Order: sequence, then structure tokens, then C-alpha cells
Amino acid sequence: AIIPPAAPPGPLMTCHAEGAKMCIDKSENQAWLLDGNGNIVYGPTPISHGRPGYETPAAATRVTFKREDHWSTLHNAPMKWAVFFNGDIATHIGPIQEPSHGCIRMTPEGAEAAYNHLQPSDLVEVVE
Repeated sequence: AIIPPAAPPGPLMTCHAEGAKMCIDKSENQAWLLDGNGNIVYGPTPISHGRPGYETPAAATRVTFKREDHWSTLHNAPMKWAVFFNGDIATHIGPIQEPSHGCIRMTPEGAEAAYNHLQPSDLVEVVE
């Protein structure tokens, strides 16, 4: 089992969607897992997001499906711990030091925590 990092005190997130189970802040390159009542259960964890021309849209959308070992046929690349929301955008393991083609890249620990926490129909909010 993964032990979540302790959340620092004070205001952390700019997400406000009622019932959100994940908050992704593109300007801070961080994400948090939430209990659905606004309480942080994991994070912040570092992320990267879409590069120019492949921007990750800001939106509150629902998880459609998840797959532990997904393979991207579009990019011919593995997407370990993939959680899909907002069409073909997903959270998954990836190099967080460089932007993606729209997905939310996460550390192995962060991606696994998101995969274990999120279920289909859970709300994920992405903010600028």
C-alpha cells in the first residue's frame, strides 16, 4: 500500500468542482486526490501536462475507464496506471520534466495512487 505524503497546511488548491475526486492544477504542475468532500487524501504530487498545440483543457469531467497497463496506439508508448477522463486524456506514469501530448504525466507513485483512488464516473477537475 502506498502511504500518501502529508499535505502542507493552508489553502492548496484552486479546484472547486463539487464532489471532485482529483484536482489537477496546470499552473502549479501539481495534483491532489480528494475524498469527494474537498478534503485532500493524497498530494500534492508533481505532474506535467500538454505542450503548446496539445494543451490539456481546463474542465471538470468524469473518469470513463482505467487500465493498469494501457498501450497508446497513437503514440506507440506504454501508459502504466492509466485513468481516462475528458475523451482520450489520461493520467499515467510519464516523464514529468517535459510536457505531453495532452495527458497528465505523473510520477510512478502519483499515477498508482490516482489509479487506485479513482473509479469510473468520478469527477476530475483540471484548472489553469
